[in-house]
Amino acid sequence: MTIKVLVVDDSALIREVLTRMLTRDGDINVVGTATDPIEAREKIKQLNPDVVTLDIEMPNMNGLDFLEKLMRLRPMPVVMVSTLTKKGASETLLALELGAIDFVAKPSAEFAGGLDAFGASLRDKIRDAARTDVRGAATRIETPKAAVKTAAAPDGALIAIGASTGGVEAIRAVLTNMPADCPPIVIAQHMPAGFTGRFAARLDELCAIKVVEAEDRMVLERGHAYVARGDYHLRVERSSGQLKCRLSQDELTSGHRPSVDVLFESVAKAVGHMAVGAILTGMGRDGARGLKLMRDAGAYTVGQSQASALVYGMPRVAFEEGAVVEQAPLEQIAAKLANALVRLRSAA
Repeated sequence: MTIKVLVVDDSALIREVLTRMLTRDGDINVVGTATDPIEAREKIKQLNPDVVTLDIEMPNMNGLDFLEKLMRLRPMPVVMVSTLTKKGASETLLALELGAIDFVAKPSAEFAGGLDAFGASLRDKIRDAARTDVRGAATRIETPKAAVKTAAAPDGALIAIGASTGGVEAIRAVLTNMPADCPPIVIAQHMPAGFTGRFAARLDELCAIKVVEAEDRMVLERGHAYVARGDYHLRVERSSGQLKCRLSQDELTSGHRPSVDVLFESVAKAVGHMAVGAILTGMGRDGARGLKLMRDAGAYTVGQSQASALVYGMPRVAFEEGAVVEQAPLEQIAAKLANALVRLRSAA
């Protein structure tokens, strides 16, 4: 089935580039373009697209204002086309909070040679977006009201979380419910360089725990969460009796860098049965192999349930391959992890 896309951008060049890239493989049809949200509103009514690509900075109405109205009045899959600036990263994260499915970084003049990779990434994200159930997303990604009272665990315990499409909001829902006494949390979220720093900063504003972008050889501390840096693998290693972050740019694993498999495999080796892990919403299979290694090492593992996942891809593969001890709705995952940590403390 052909995916119908509406491209919304005030730049004629960007509209042309996106249209050319999207239609290359034949399964995506750009049914129309719009220069601003006012025109986009009319085109959506006329053309009924499956997916909209949306710029943030546009005349007549800010893209974020338009997105907020669209998600309230006519929820549909939206992929943001964002600028690689600090302001652009912050606005992109806000767009994801407002209900956008995903984003791509807008190609710039120096993007020459990388346009093929950009186009392939854009087409994949459009295909992913077309498969999502946006109408149910607003009710699914609600941060739970009841806080987890304690996640205290013995020294050496660790929480590992992996996610992709839809993961920005899912991770927020889990982390905002984690108490300050929790053990260190390491996170691999598929996200390009330039955005993970703002993602960590945004989480830090919202959470009781301290959230930072991981740096090489950073010591993992209780009450802290460490987000894998965009375009770097994050591993956990034990050195001089301490757990530390290790960053590297070796080859892509499972098609990604950072890769959830890379993080989980390192946790299985360095932490073993003292770890707990969660695999959240995302397209593909990254994380299933690593989570299975964690479970085989004695770790408690949980996968996000199909009904609560924006994209039930990564959690589905992990479940089918026997990598998860149990599946749970998003709003219960923080409590499941905390309870597993309390059991570790009781057994210590």
